[in-house]
Amino acid sequence: MNPPVPVMINGLPGNVSATIATHFIQDSRFTLIPFSLTGPEIEDDTMQLCGMTIRLVKPEARATVMDEIKHKAPDFITVDFTHPTAVNANAEFYVSQRLPFVMGTTGGDRRKLEKSVLKGEIKAVIAPNMAKQIVGFQAMMEYAATTFPDLFKGYTLDIRESHQQGKADTSGTAKAMVGYYNQLGIPFSENDIIKMRDPEQQKTEWNIPEEHIAGHAWHTYTLTSPEGSATFQFTHNINGRDIYAQGTQDAVLFLHKKLSEASSSKKGNKVGKIYTMIDVLKG
Repeated sequence: MNPPVPVMINGLPGNVSATIATHFIQDSRFTLIPFSLTGPEIEDDTMQLCGMTIRLVKPEARATVMDEIKHKAPDFITVDFTHPTAVNANAEFYVSQRLPFVMGTTGGDRRKLEKSVLKGEIKAVIAPNMAKQIVGFQAMMEYAATTFPDLFKGYTLDIRESHQQGKADTSGTAKAMVGYYNQLGIPFSENDIIKMRDPEQQKTEWNIPEEHIAGHAWHTYTLTSPEGSATFQFTHNINGRDIYAQGTQDAVLFLHKKLSEASSSKKGNKVGKIYTMIDVLKG
């Protein structure tokens, strides 16, 4: 039996990172390092999760604390579910510290994010969505867009997405889908995405279960022909956050395998490399 993979999950005490951390704690394939990089606005120094005391590390202290963490667990994988405004700064920190990472946080400057990793010496899995089934759906749409360009030329497109009130940015999944629909012949901008964050409307107009208002991801893509005689609609509605934890675990195991292969071969071990969740599914 392989030894458990050490993992540090950043973004605690946030709801998404807490759910994901809980799954890692309860899975014998992993060992959760009791530290988490957090935002400057967090007042607490620690948090309790499944009987563990996890130290919350503010930005000004993370470089110093990282030396302590590396001493205790020299080969760990970082998981980032923080805030969109922290994406680029966090990635640059991981690269400077040579910390391989899995990033499920959306937002930030994505081109800058990729450049940061590729100019460094680490490997990372970066994806706007960690739910394997949704990633598979995106792969199918990518295949359709590449194989049948302009299939829906002349059609109009309506994209609606709803997330919990605390999600600051537009859905990364919805934004990624825009490119596929453009290839299929529909001019559409990310700015045209209809974003819902109002709890009352989510409950009364969208019929989202009240118990999931605080944690959900609902998406609907509606395509209508020019004369209105044909309509195609694709929907994926996720309640809760468990589905993202499962995909994140697969991403960590995939990255761990790639790091082990690079270490064994001594080739490409110090070359920046970005993987996607499509790579994870194929691997």
